[in-house]
Amino acid sequence: QVQPVESGGGLVQAGGSLRLSCAASGRTFSSDTMGWFRQAPGKEREFVAGISRSGGSTSYADSVKGRFTISRDNAKNTVYLQMNSLKPEDTAVYYCAGSQTYSLEYVAVKSRNYEYWGQGTQVTVSS
Repeated sequence: QVQPVESGGGLVQAGGSLRLSCAASGRTFSSDTMGWFRQAPGKEREFVAGISRSGGSTSYADSVKGRFTISRDNAKNTVYLQMNSLKPEDTAVYYCAGSQTYSLEYVAVKSRNYEYWGQGTQVTVSS
């Protein structure tokens, strides 16, 4: 069973930046579309960003466009989420997810399309 491991969360002031990392071992990482989701207290889990196998295609939630950037390094089996201009409403537990796909450019944006999930990392943005 694949268990991605997220890291990089923490406490930051509004306007600050954080970079999340997700390392996924035990599978052919380059065969997977990868994504980031988040869940705030009392709210449903929501899509944040996704990236294709090749890294050539990405997708973002409207709420983070222009502020967050997803990227991947297939040689390191790692996907990243660079978060800039953070807002208090970005406070949530952030989850990494992945799913095998045969398409080089497919990006999964719905949680039901992901096969495996990490345990999450807390991001707290203070005002």
